Amino acid sequence: MKLDGVMGQRVDKDRYSEAEFARFGELLAGQLAELHELLGRPGFGTGPATIGAELELFLTTPDGRPLPRNHEVRDAADDDRLTLELGRFNLEANLTPLPLAGRPFTALERELNEVLTLVGAAAEAEGGRVVAIGILPTLSELDFTHETMSDESRYRALSRGMRRLRVEPYRVRIHGAEVLELEVEGVILESANTSWQVHLRTAPADFARVYNAAQLAVGPVLAVSGNSPGFMGRRLWEETRIALFEEAADDRDLERLGRRDRRVAFGSGWVESPEELFAICVRDYEPVLPMTTHPTPAAGQEAVPSLAELRLHQGTVWQWTRPVYDPADGGHLRVEMRALPAGPTPVDMVANTAFLLGLTSALAVEPVEEFPFASAYRNFYRAAISGLDAALSWPGLPEEVPASRLALDLLPVARAGLDRVGVDPDDSGRMLEIIRERVTRRRTGSVWQREALAALGGDATAMVTRYRELGLSGQPVHAWPR
Repeated sequence: MKLDGVMGQRVDKDRYSEAEFARFGELLAGQLAELHELLGRPGFGTGPATIGAELELFLTTPDGRPLPRNHEVRDAADDDRLTLELGRFNLEANLTPLPLAGRPFTALERELNEVLTLVGAAAEAEGGRVVAIGILPTLSELDFTHETMSDESRYRALSRGMRRLRVEPYRVRIHGAEVLELEVEGVILESANTSWQVHLRTAPADFARVYNAAQLAVGPVLAVSGNSPGFMGRRLWEETRIALFEEAADDRDLERLGRRDRRVAFGSGWVESPEELFAICVRDYEPVLPMTTHPTPAAGQEAVPSLAELRLHQGTVWQWTRPVYDPADGGHLRVEMRALPAGPTPVDMVANTAFLLGLTSALAVEPVEEFPFASAYRNFYRAAISGLDAALSWPGLPEEVPASRLALDLLPVARAGLDRVGVDPDDSGRMLEIIRERVTRRRTGSVWQREALAALGGDATAMVTRYRELGLSGQPVHAWPR
């Protein structure tokens, strides 16, 4: 969990007054008006499509238990791409943006391998290891205390801001193959989740179509990408991370239960404009980190505003598909796709990316909005719960079909979508073939974890050690031995 709007800004205190919260709210209203004006400028945010990605990682001991030394590992790695996460056993790597056309997946896989090698060496220097996995199976309740939160003002401020909205404890209830119920103080439980987040730079005129397309595409992609089958020794959802993150960051106390969506949510309808999404975040979600900046007045009539407070607020509302405004490079918008898990391997994550971007590109020129949003919503949560066995609906199909069959049928659609945006056919073909093999063999990361844990007599430390060893082999998870 990262605060996107804080990147590049120093949060120098962790307590804010009610007057500061009120002032922050006023600034948000003014910056929505600035965004409205900016989006109306001819040519704003246009240009070639680019992609970027963020990978959240676990640091572990050699036997696979969480290692709370992210400061030390980041300093040892000495790489600007690495940032601290909420939990002291997490790091995040921010990969280099690159054009979508050409061979983006080869480049993405190469940089992922480079970063994991870098962080792995730094972790070993600190007596640890690095693992890309949706939820680390060796986590216990003792790993979620105030002492395990990263020692940074921004995270202490976030924790206090959430407690300002919700005084009562966070109660997590997840019903899967087994049932998990627990209660924790504060937001530290969010650090149990690590994700692979994909960004797609999108022109304002195309934004709503691309955003809606991504909302529909993510269901079948999530179904074939599961890598978080449980938590604290319970077998839960195929992608338990979805349920855990939503409940662990639910700021709705008894006074706010009337708000339909949690702070982490899929959404409640197709959108018509990017401005609508930013306005919903300001209207429906109270600020939790009211840090204000003092920007230097911009020179020139066409200067792009920072909108620092709006960006910061947006970074504390964690929709599974989220709009991003970035003032860099003349200013632009991105669709951030946040639902995919970290791991198991670089090539698996890049294959998931190819499938998601391909489907999104193909659906962006189709009348997605004619499909009931409620069906897309159900697809997302059914995919998270049941993975390959989820019953999904799809435009043009008279009835629901298993996610495994739908995914295979959608691979040519994804391939056509990537062709449309100029991806080299060899680059897309190799990645989509990995998806085909994974689905055909029914070997997602979640399936492998469950089978390995059973074979090892429930020894989670041994399973994590084996998972990491196989991950270093470079082979996609469908090729891992049973």
